[in-house]
Amino acid sequence: MKFKGHHIISMTSFSRDMIDSILETAERMEPIALGKQRSDLLSGKVLAVLFFEPSTRTRMSFETAMYRLGGNVLNLGSIDASSIAKGETLADTIRVVDGYADAIVLRHPKEGAARLASEFSTVPILNAGDGAGHHPTQTLLDLYTIKRESHLEGVKIALAGDLKYGRTVHSLCYALSLYGADITLISPMELRMPEEIIKDLEKRGAKVTETDSIEHAINEVDVLYMTRIQKERFLDPTEYEKVANKLKITPELLANVKTELKILHPLPRVNEIHTGVDEMPHACYFRQAFYGVPVRMALLALVLGAME
Repeated sequence: MKFKGHHIISMTSFSRDMIDSILETAERMEPIALGKQRSDLLSGKVLAVLFFEPSTRTRMSFETAMYRLGGNVLNLGSIDASSIAKGETLADTIRVVDGYADAIVLRHPKEGAARLASEFSTVPILNAGDGAGHHPTQTLLDLYTIKRESHLEGVKIALAGDLKYGRTVHSLCYALSLYGADITLISPMELRMPEEIIKDLEKRGAKVTETDSIEHAINEVDVLYMTRIQKERFLDPTEYEKVANKLKITPELLANVKTELKILHPLPRVNEIHTGVDEMPHACYFRQAFYGVPVRMALLALVLGAME
């Protein structure tokens, strides 16, 4: 697959062959990500990291990925200390930064920001999350986690929590539909998956079931993908309080699940997964966070033309 120079904006533009190619490349990258091998694959290349929203895992895993491959990183740092605080537009920021770097990673609170940035950039834009829209690199690391810890083809998966605003689950559902997944959506009615996404998934051949009860749904699935209720997406704090504690995973709740059940979470968590679950064999979310490094290494190497 030819990825050189391509923007990574949304999972809707990825074919299964493209995804498989990225996941296979990530697997080759894993020994380098673990520090067991050294690489200068991206020596001389510069990655610009522009984050307009807080981040730990996405930002640090992109930076780690670039450093592990011998490249360098330019970090925008605090928005308040940049020209954005003076009123500079996103378009102008992108025009300036693409003169300094070979690729740009962008996180922005406004949906569609990454696509807009791609219209003004001469170097690849990698979308690290745009509001409630898309987060394709998170989806790719989620798929890689499912592949490594369980199986992708025909996987039975439950996605639980904030399915209305959760950009991770929006992107993941589209990708899972390419693998014949059996998808169960678990959420309070106020946070259910947007109807247009469900209809689109069904058109793609995915089997989709909705419920607001987590107890029964998780006993039959191979993978449970938990998400936090995103307080920052709520305009009214009282509306957040109504749904904040409706879905929780505890050791007791997992008593009758499949032995091979794997639990994923894009992190950070608040209180939706009890810490007692962390030591159970079902917990995969901290390994999932690590898998972001080889996956983002693969993406950077591919879009910068260092690998075919």
